[in-house]
Amino acid sequence: MTANTPMLVTFVVYIALMIGIGLFAYLRTKNLSDYILGGRSLGSYVTALSAGASDMSGWLLMGLPGAVYLSGLSEAWIAIGLVIGAYLNWLFVAGRLRVQTEHNGNALTLPDYFTNRFEDNSRVLRIFSALVILVFFTIYCASGVVAGARLFESTFGMSYETALWAGAAATIAYTFIGGFLAVSWTDTVQATLMIFALILTPVVVMIATGGVDPTFAAIEMQDATNFDMFKGATFIGVISLMAWGLGYFGQPHILARFMAADSVKTIPAARRISMAWMILCLIGTVSVGFFGIAYFTVHPEVAGPVTENPERVFIELAKLLFNPWVAGVLLSAILAAVMSTLSCQLLVCSSALTEDFYKAFLRKDASQTELVWVGRGMVLLIALVAILLAADPENRVLGLVSYAWAGFGAAFGPVVLLSVIWGRMTRNGALAGMLVGAITVIVWKNYIGLGLYEIIPGFILATLAIVLFSLLDKEPSATMQKRFADAEKEYNAV
Repeated sequence: MTANTPMLVTFVVYIALMIGIGLFAYLRTKNLSDYILGGRSLGSYVTALSAGASDMSGWLLMGLPGAVYLSGLSEAWIAIGLVIGAYLNWLFVAGRLRVQTEHNGNALTLPDYFTNRFEDNSRVLRIFSALVILVFFTIYCASGVVAGARLFESTFGMSYETALWAGAAATIAYTFIGGFLAVSWTDTVQATLMIFALILTPVVVMIATGGVDPTFAAIEMQDATNFDMFKGATFIGVISLMAWGLGYFGQPHILARFMAADSVKTIPAARRISMAWMILCLIGTVSVGFFGIAYFTVHPEVAGPVTENPERVFIELAKLLFNPWVAGVLLSAILAAVMSTLSCQLLVCSSALTEDFYKAFLRKDASQTELVWVGRGMVLLIALVAILLAADPENRVLGLVSYAWAGFGAAFGPVVLLSVIWGRMTRNGALAGMLVGAITVIVWKNYIGLGLYEIIPGFILATLAIVLFSLLDKEPSATMQKRFADAEKEYNAV
């Protein structure tokens, strides 16, 4: 038995469990609504943890701990911004979007919702929003495939090409088989595994370094400014990090969880569970990077891999401090983070192609069985494109991921937010907001910059465009206003 055997066995058992859940979900999938939104049947616990896990990808256990390990607590601003943004999204959007999508044609996707909400007979909103989803999420999927490949490559010494297919295969399998229910149920398992890993690891690291006082003393000895949250920070820098929270209002894979809740009454409990999970995970991930500074200061002889790549700090601590079987479980948490986000993105892309192109334009009278199998085929198609994009990990297309979050946040965020709280909003306002948000992000990122995260000007200008074009437009139709009022009444009755 080699040192890698326990980790390999753990990974295989974990992946087999995920595929088993996919097969169970397959038996519950009867129509397209089941495949895309789980038949709107998620309870508060699954809604909460599925929304959290689909949000927190590999950066939670690799990117953020690595940044904190390198720079100290000054990197924690992004975590604060994410907590605020996620809470506001649950508070203002989650419940309202659940009832609005049901009152507007029982919409299954965001493009479907926009089309019905604004009575867009031209279907230009459907086409544009579906294209935005396909472009940004295919790139996102490629980054998830790369993250999974890097994990298999570093853990088992595989070649990158082999690791690429190994990392993607399991996620594709359970998403293909079970659709939304499989993705949501596996997300719940994965979220549980992630929080277990992120609470246990920093505690064990602190014990291994000698306790609270020696740990903090070692961090201070390495660099006293590690404790300074404003180290090297500017006002624009801090605002830019916190502005990541604005992105939540426009992320289709998170908004789909709200739409899939079994009832608007589920949302308040789901909000409490999700926020508690998220705060504990973010405290854990910052602590892993921060306490890792102390451990590798005290044990410089094993710091080589982390010095070479700080994003390996969680992986190396798990390998060094835990029994190989426990380390295998902890490293499965990274796989869980990658798989949970990748599966959601594959399914959202499949939904856009199936519901918003195939059914809307090609086969309006397609049977439910046909649509489910088209959805499965689209999962394979998007996955294949993502793997081809990821085949060269240095490919510049993966650099686009850095502003895909901003693209969704600015193009969809203000439209979603105002569509559920402002009855006077019109189709032209929605279209103007999408276009202005998307264009501002791209232009700002490539030509202006100024050190300011592009989601800020994108979100502000898109909001102004929605309000301006809606007020200049004629009032929404009586039927549009009645649907909005009925949905708002149902929401307020809870």
